[in-house]
Amino acid sequence: MERTFRHVAEDKGLSFTVAIEQSLPAAISTDAQRLEQVLKNLLSNAFKFTEKGYVNLRVGLATEGWSAGHAALDLADQVLAFSVSDSGIGIPDDKQTTIFEPFLQADGSTSRKYGGTGLGLAISRELARVLGGEIRIESRERRGSTFTLFLPQSYSTVPAKLQVVPRFVESKEETRNGESPAPVAKEFSVADDRSNILPGEKAILIIEDDRDFAQWLFDMTHAKGFKGIVTPRGNRGLELVRQFVPVAILLDLSLPDLSGWKVLDRLKNDLNTRHIPVFIISANEEPENALKQGALRFLTKPVAQENLEEIFATIRKMQESDAKKLLVIEDDENQRNNIRELIGNETAHLTDAANGEEALNRLAEQSFDCVVLDLMLPDMSGFELIDKVRDQEPHLPIIVYTAKDLSQEEEEKLNRIAQTTIVKDVRSPERLFDQTALWLHRDASRLPQEKREILQRLHDPDAVLSGKKVLIVDDDVRNIFAMTSMLERYKMDVLAAETGKEAIGTLQSTEGIDLVLMDIMLPEMDGYETMRTIRSLYGFASLPIIALTAKAMKGDREKCIDAGASDYISKPVDTERLLTLLRSWLHR
Repeated sequence: MERTFRHVAEDKGLSFTVAIEQSLPAAISTDAQRLEQVLKNLLSNAFKFTEKGYVNLRVGLATEGWSAGHAALDLADQVLAFSVSDSGIGIPDDKQTTIFEPFLQADGSTSRKYGGTGLGLAISRELARVLGGEIRIESRERRGSTFTLFLPQSYSTVPAKLQVVPRFVESKEETRNGESPAPVAKEFSVADDRSNILPGEKAILIIEDDRDFAQWLFDMTHAKGFKGIVTPRGNRGLELVRQFVPVAILLDLSLPDLSGWKVLDRLKNDLNTRHIPVFIISANEEPENALKQGALRFLTKPVAQENLEEIFATIRKMQESDAKKLLVIEDDENQRNNIRELIGNETAHLTDAANGEEALNRLAEQSFDCVVLDLMLPDMSGFELIDKVRDQEPHLPIIVYTAKDLSQEEEEKLNRIAQTTIVKDVRSPERLFDQTALWLHRDASRLPQEKREILQRLHDPDAVLSGKKVLIVDDDVRNIFAMTSMLERYKMDVLAAETGKEAIGTLQSTEGIDLVLMDIMLPEMDGYETMRTIRSLYGFASLPIIALTAKAMKGDREKCIDAGASDYISKPVDTERLLTLLRSWLHR
């Protein structure tokens, strides 16, 4: 670390010292890569805002200084403190909580005329939490700052030692699309059950690149009476799914060869695998997107054992019942009968409720795998009912199926609290069948032929995108060129605008734009303001807008949705994940 920043200090004429206390233990158990990233982020910010004086890094043992009630630190045998101090500009008291917000300056701007500095701190705070620790700040304006990272000496859910050989090796294989391969993990030596799974035995697939965490999941899988298959690689995981057809998948999102998002997308868009429940276990902070794209549950690392117990209980329950249970909340008897005829057969049992009170009674009497509800009920609003359902069943998938003319505010709220919203029209029954099949985890091979054909028609990936008109709003022409090239391969009609003002003009002068890809970091009028303006214009209340943000942090989604976005994706844009979002919103 000293070598990395020594030249920076010399270039700026600053004093730079690294002090290591002699009392430190010989080794600690943590994730070396994440620790290094946090320290680099803290040192980079210190040098950036220090024009004269010093920047120091001190590493020692600590007995206090972290937040009261921090379990991982309170229970640790020893706590290490990594302190980065500087004599820089300092931070006012009223800004010391907001500096961890990505891209916030003193005026809270997201316009490019101010360079963003909060992203590194926001990432550092999240990484510290994943490592079982936290970052504290002491600062006085114009007197300098000290950022201290507190970490437990040993943290079992991220057990990679600091003195270890890197877990990844360069693969010699080529990727399917001919691109240069990313570093991939070795098939590590968790002795799994792939060679001794007998017909009829139930197996769980674990796709996880942390060897020790994968071993823990495998041991727990055995303890719960399942066979286990383990791989650190996404591509290999997809092969194993087809080979063994597991009863459930435990999936990490941060995989070395193929991102977990791509694995999830491929699983849920393949009629042979979309019925397999996927449980995300990851340090990635985007649970809402994972749940909307078909994951049944999202656990954030570090994972408590009681939460894993709930996951295995859910898997066991799903295996014990051959038919899935759907609650249909609809006051129109004809509509209820139509839904029953559309969805019901031996693999799905439907229960009706004609009003909100009856629905709540049904939920109190028995458990369901999914709910379909109309918003216009005689005794309470659908929104009120969803809030009550969430109080009873926070993880229950909810599909809103309604003829109500939704306001922008209502659409935004439904986007937050429901898995899917389907507005009733001539094509909506097919979409309802598709979404209930997804959330009921129905095996397409067990459906009647005419129902399988519906799913096959809906999941032709190219048909959904072909001929659709998309407006890209981004001030970086390289991004516009890259996305345009990719989208045109799917026969999409692409328009572009480099400013918010230009985007608004294009929307007003061009008919038939089906969707907008909106960069948030725009000059003059940023993406938030642009989206608010678009939503205020007549005829654009329901236009799908996907916001493109910088590295996703907690709260980004809410900010984008509040400004008028239908959904969001973080940069650098993952092509397959973007295509998944496009198919989802253009399919509605």
